[in-house]
Amino acid sequence: MSETVEFQAEDGISLSGQLFQGTGGKPLVLVSSATAVPQGFYAAFARHLVDHGARAVLTYDYRGVSASRLTGKSRKPVRFKDWAMLDFPAALRQLQSVEPGHETVGIGQSFGGQALGISGQSAAFTRYGMVAAMSGALRLLNDRWAWPRMNLVGVPVSYFTKNMPKWVGGEPIPGTVFRDWARWCRMENYFFDDPHLNARELVAAVRTPIFAIGLDDDPWGTRAAVQHFLDYHVNAPIGQRWYSRKMAGNQPIGHLGYFRSRFAETLWPEMTGWLLDGKMPDQAEGGTKG
Repeated sequence: MSETVEFQAEDGISLSGQLFQGTGGKPLVLVSSATAVPQGFYAAFARHLVDHGARAVLTYDYRGVSASRLTGKSRKPVRFKDWAMLDFPAALRQLQSVEPGHETVGIGQSFGGQALGISGQSAAFTRYGMVAAMSGALRLLNDRWAWPRMNLVGVPVSYFTKNMPKWVGGEPIPGTVFRDWARWCRMENYFFDDPHLNARELVAAVRTPIFAIGLDDDPWGTRAAVQHFLDYHVNAPIGQRWYSRKMAGNQPIGHLGYFRSRFAETLWPEMTGWLLDGKMPDQAEGGTKG
């Protein structure tokens, strides 16, 4: 069973989420999206977790995206960091209101994984899962068109429209967010070089155990980009697992494909075991098993 929930961030911005509830006693699970990906993309995975005993799962849209589209009364510029520092904590509060004091875990794809540290909320989670979470520094990607696509096309377009058109890629996001994203990607060490974000200190403060999944055919989440990002988590126990197309039934996965329902039997079981039971896969590289 699922229902639409509306809630507010600390600065008064209204956000929308989808709450999936079950009768199981396993953890509450917060699912945080990748950039320009609507919450509905994660619905099948949320139902899967509830079917396997999760007490409740919350998916949500960041401000300015899909169901959390900004109204006329909330037209202040949206910054990329707002998604992590304001929206992520608000979604966490909404989820925990289902059953205060219940164990809480989380999973984030791409930016949803990056958000754990810069949100300042990592201590609220018993453990966290990351999928294709990486440093977005362009020098680490396997996508030669990323620089011109973002900076010669995307950035100029962002000045002429409040929200990026779909043809730029994915669900429309605020132009101000896109410019922040492009700026971070141009930096040698991604947002860790942003003097206004304090990301190095925030991420170093994370002590939550992490299970990080990478995909061999992901042009953005390359091994170099994923490792560069994870290396800043100097105080968190981390286990890594890399999936290939062969392990996915010879189907392409890419940067965003992991959460497609066709991978429920091949790719989801290990993350499900981690989130709901705290079981780190035996094949994971590094980290603490258990």
